[in-house]
Amino acid sequence: MGLSLESKCVRCRRLNTKLFLKGEKCFTKKCALERRKRGPVISERRMSQYARQLREKQKLRLKYGVTETQFERYYEKAERMSGLTGEELLRLLERRLDNVVWRMGFCSSRSQARQFITHGHFLVNGRKVK
Repeated sequence: MGLSLESKCVRCRRLNTKLFLKGEKCFTKKCALERRKRGPVISERRMSQYARQLREKQKLRLKYGVTETQFERYYEKAERMSGLTGEELLRLLERRLDNVVWRMGFCSSRSQARQFITHGHFLVNGRKVK
């Protein structure tokens, strides 16, 4: 993902939901969302349909750790595929190598999985992937 100057916990607090960006820490009481119950909570009933869709898109994008342009490319690719666009989009995001490494339990977070991949700790078809 591109350079971000804010902490991962700030992203969770802004969206008022756990995105599990910190791995094990998100399951404990030390999670920033558990500690700080207060914050700018926007009422769900006052939100427009556009705001709800934007919030869900941002949750998905931040959870998988992709930039806006990468997300747009995945969406365009999912649109061209047969089937429901939303399901195809999730299927494409779940196929990413960093997500597969995280799902297999080799790492505690997707960002840690991405770091392991860029450092060359995983081989795909006998070759290092960077």
